[in-house]
Amino acid sequence: MKLSKPLLALIIVVIAIVVVLALIIVTYNGLVDSEQQVDSQWAQVENQYQRKIDLIPNLVDITSQYTQFEASTLINITNLRTQWLSALTDEDRLNTSMALDGEVNTIVLAYFAAENYPTLSTIPLVADLMDEIAGTENRIATERMWYNEDVREYNSKIKRFPGVLFAGMFGFEEKRYYDPIPGGV
Repeated sequence: MKLSKPLLALIIVVIAIVVVLALIIVTYNGLVDSEQQVDSQWAQVENQYQRKIDLIPNLVDITSQYTQFEASTLINITNLRTQWLSALTDEDRLNTSMALDGEVNTIVLAYFAAENYPTLSTIPLVADLMDEIAGTENRIATERMWYNEDVREYNSKIKRFPGVLFAGMFGFEEKRYYDPIPGGV
């Protein structure tokens, strides 16, 4: 059986359309899955930050009770905690999280250095709280690492072919890495 030229042309066009549609569907679904993975991993980062946020009132109370620690650091930590809790977007939480890291690290470093605040390291409540915070910081670091890996994978997908053809069309935008060092790479 020999096909006529118009019928053969129609079959080729239909096959080409099916292939293009399949490519679009597979690419779109891959971008959706990757974006969902980034969002899911960010939720894990936020989960660990919530744990840290919950520890901050204890840290501020104990530190201010037992030391003459810089009031500005304690005020900044309290304000950043409030900002984090009231943040409306992931971007706001990301920015607040990075600022909070620096302020909490000031107290953690003072505790471990024990030079300027020697009594701080001798108080059992502070020692227990510092262990909790150190454990939480480790969890946060791990979750941030996984988040950044997922962001890298997602950003690569929207920049590589064929994702680059469809990402803008379907509203997929590049995600921001978690960078604990402002201005870092």
